[in-house]
Amino acid sequence: MGYILGTNIADYRQAKSNPTLDHFEEPQKPKFVANEDNEGHNREVDPIDPYNSTEEAIIDLFNKSAPSVVSITTSALQKDRWSMDIFEIPRGSGTGFIWDKSGHIVTNFHVIDGGNRFTITLSDQSSYEASVVGTEPSKDLAVLKIIVPDKDHRPIPIGKSGDLKIGQSVYAIGNPFGLDQSLTTGIISALGREIKAKNGRPIKDVIQTDAAINPGNSGGPLLDSSGRLIGVNTAIYSPSGASAGIGFSIPVDVVNWVIPDIIEFGEVRRPIMGIELVPNQYFAGNGAMISAVGDNTPAHKAGLVGVSRDQTGRLVGGDVITQVNNHKVESNNDLILALEKFKVGDEISVQFLRNKESLEANLKLTSSIR
Repeated sequence: MGYILGTNIADYRQAKSNPTLDHFEEPQKPKFVANEDNEGHNREVDPIDPYNSTEEAIIDLFNKSAPSVVSITTSALQKDRWSMDIFEIPRGSGTGFIWDKSGHIVTNFHVIDGGNRFTITLSDQSSYEASVVGTEPSKDLAVLKIIVPDKDHRPIPIGKSGDLKIGQSVYAIGNPFGLDQSLTTGIISALGREIKAKNGRPIKDVIQTDAAINPGNSGGPLLDSSGRLIGVNTAIYSPSGASAGIGFSIPVDVVNWVIPDIIEFGEVRRPIMGIELVPNQYFAGNGAMISAVGDNTPAHKAGLVGVSRDQTGRLVGGDVITQVNNHKVESNNDLILALEKFKVGDEISVQFLRNKESLEANLKLTSSIR
């Protein structure tokens, strides 16, 4: 036997058909009793206070900067060993940013390393195939280019990293875990850090930040409170692989030195002496030992010598460079980084050891690109 709100159906029908049973009331539908301040299930929306000045500044920074940030998807071509068919497999994703109105995109070298095809997705979700202009593995930087007719690219504003201060606010925009156009905030935690590039070369003067940087953020911009580029997010220190509050960015002063050369020459035009060095593992002393000197190079003209053999066939060590101008040299990397302080055509003073005798020579640096 059925019941309506606890009422017997038979009794209810009898009461409806018998007018003398007027004491029986028809059951009423349940009513929702709202609170004094509410109607129905929806709560009244409370009035909003205006954004404070800090929030407004961050919102404005993101709205102006986001159109300069892109998502990069890489894939590799692989040949089936049996059918010999070539097919494409996804390799990874990362972030980049628009460098100029010509469509050059800056990102990390490790984002595109090993890829054969690169797809750039702009902030408006339009996607384009990109080509590689050039790379600089020693700085973990690379340049891609997209050709988009009638597209008004918005280059990211460029700042300086030489005058940064610990504690100042920073902002990272990227695509962590494939979630595009994500903004995180933090401060500069430390300056002058050193990390290693994929080829083992040290990258110095790196910015450390606690702004959340996760997989997929690589190659994205680190911005100051004016929305200017101050670094390129490149690595995190994390036991789990996710953000642990320790992220690293390549300083913009390095970026601004490397990228124009890559765009113009496809590689970095380094100032060189014209020498080859003995690997550090084969030389136990302090300094950078020369293994060979190129003909008609600045080092050759200055009289520097590399490893040779004497009349008996015994190996004779080459000159050991210990200082360039006021930069001390204790290893091969020290010499490479010291030379990066100069431009092609600069004259430098080189101090070196030859048969335990301290000598000095002056030379003019030439270009690594002939």
